[in-house]
Amino acid sequence: MELNICHLYPDILNLYGDRGNIITMKRRLEGRGIKVNIDECSIGQPLNADKYDIFFIGGGQDFEQEVLLRDLSSGKAQDIRTAVEEEKTFLAICGGYQMLGEYYKTWDGVQLDFIGAIGVHTIGAKERMIGNYMFRTTPESGDTVVVGFENHSGKTYLSEQVAPLGMMLSGNGNNGEDKTEGARYKNVFGTYSHGSLLPKNPVLCDFILQTALNHRYDGAEPLAPLDDTLELNAHRYMQERLSHNG
Repeated sequence: MELNICHLYPDILNLYGDRGNIITMKRRLEGRGIKVNIDECSIGQPLNADKYDIFFIGGGQDFEQEVLLRDLSSGKAQDIRTAVEEEKTFLAICGGYQMLGEYYKTWDGVQLDFIGAIGVHTIGAKERMIGNYMFRTTPESGDTVVVGFENHSGKTYLSEQVAPLGMMLSGNGNNGEDKTEGARYKNVFGTYSHGSLLPKNPVLCDFILQTALNHRYDGAEPLAPLDDTLELNAHRYMQERLSHNG
């Protein structure tokens, strides 16, 4: 078996070590004898979306999103929308998560239209939501506790067609109001979790990888367990710390 991964805009969207998610997926697949092919696609480069099983989009700052929107409008946006509807697997972090949505309206009323691949929108606020946080994914997304780090001023709201990735246990999540965090639409996993997300959340990582394998290989075997002692110790430390603070 093999999986093809596309890292979108790796030179621009890589806040807080988001590239570590690519490293973690690669290591966990190769640890099971599954071949991994990773391509990077940035500004001015064509996207052959049909080739890939997983797309990863990291986080970036607001001005970087404006630059990328010009590139996305060249045809990548439609390619991404098609891949989402074809149930390819996406992991999108913070700014990458926002860009998959419909629009971002700044706190002073300026609207950036995004690519509309998923039914979410974001409203900017003056105050940032920042710090370590924790949420539990929904049963449809593995029902596991996730620890991470959020740093965003945008408040994201989900349409009726989009489910939250999880519900907050500590921290703000999507908007600090409705206790939701992230988004799950078809096989898109959107989240505000930097940190990076996957190294200290191996259960969620494997759920995402299994989703991609199930899509490519009908009836794919469950992933074999790995020795996750270090990863689970890191996860447990943060979970206990956040539970105590809460």
